[in-house]
Amino acid sequence: MLTEEQIQDIFKELSYKTSRSGGKGGQNVNKVESKVEISFDVLNSNVLSEVVKQKILSRPNLTDNSGCIKVISEKHRSQLENKEEARRKLIQVLQLTLRPVKKRRPTKPTKASKRKKEQSKKLHSEKKQNRRKPL
Repeated sequence: MLTEEQIQDIFKELSYKTSRSGGKGGQNVNKVESKVEISFDVLNSNVLSEVVKQKILSRPNLTDNSGCIKVISEKHRSQLENKEEARRKLIQVLQLTLRPVKKRRPTKPTKASKRKKEQSKKLHSEKKQNRRKPL
């Protein structure tokens, strides 16, 4: 998990790109660049350790070929709100990636579930038996 200090350092390493957002927008739609694209270079980051970098880079479809995570936000009309939204999305993606994987413990079916399964098989079998032509 990332600490608050690491998150603030990550924000310093981000590069921002703005563009005009698509869709409806009225008078400002062709003038205001409210869409924000954040790019975080995982390979060249000074904040993340090598272990964390490898864990992030091992996830398929998370980074592009150059080892950057890109996040886009165009939800809000304001560029500042979209910037905050994109930052929030990036931190959420990183936190989910770095969360430890819970080990699966196999379980055995209960007696009741075995009985229920057996009963449904028996009913199904009887249904099929009743469809046969009598001899």
